[in-house]
Amino acid sequence: MADINEAAEKKLKSRMTKIRKCNREPEEKAKFSEKIGISLELEFQNKNPDKLSDGITIITSPDGKVLFADYFYGIPEDEEYTNVEITEKQLKSIIEFFEDYKLQLDDSE
Repeated sequence: MADINEAAEKKLKSRMTKIRKCNREPEEKAKFSEKIGISLELEFQNKNPDKLSDGITIITSPDGKVLFADYFYGIPEDEEYTNVEITEKQLKSIIEFFEDYKLQLDDSE
């Protein structure tokens, strides 16, 4: 069996070929986009991450509708973790917070 790193590199190459094709062909992009949702994990910064780890997980449908959202909280040094469901009101605030967010490359170097 092939090394997992080789398999990952091969699959990434295949996915990138598909993404580039979608960027050139709007019909292909529309068809491909119907099959993918987004899983987003926001991890909050803490002064001591060994003592506290917390954040938000959001999973969407292909059209961007939120299917699932929860808050995770953990104390890594004690190996204690829990999740709390995020309410619709809380989710609206989170969505509003990221309203102007745009994914882009860091060109500061």
